[in-house]
Amino acid sequence: MKNNLRTDTIYFTVKGQVVIPQWLRKEFEIEDGTRALVYQEDDHIVLKPITPQHIKRLRGSLKGTGVLRALMADRKREREL
Repeated sequence: MKNNLRTDTIYFTVKGQVVIPQWLRKEFEIEDGTRALVYQEDDHIVLKPITPQHIKRLRGSLKGTGVLRALMADRKREREL
């Protein structure tokens, strides 16, 4: 993904919907049904598409944090109930 300085103006509908410009959809590989995270960061609204590319970048990000061990322990407790 290249760092692009291009900008566009979008409009919100009455329901708060927006249309992501085609050039951004193509750049981020957004297709019909793509989900996204949306959150507030200071005075910004951040919209992050959850694409295969995004998931691939997350690989290994929790390594060494003990998350897997905690998940396995939770599942073991659930089976014992």
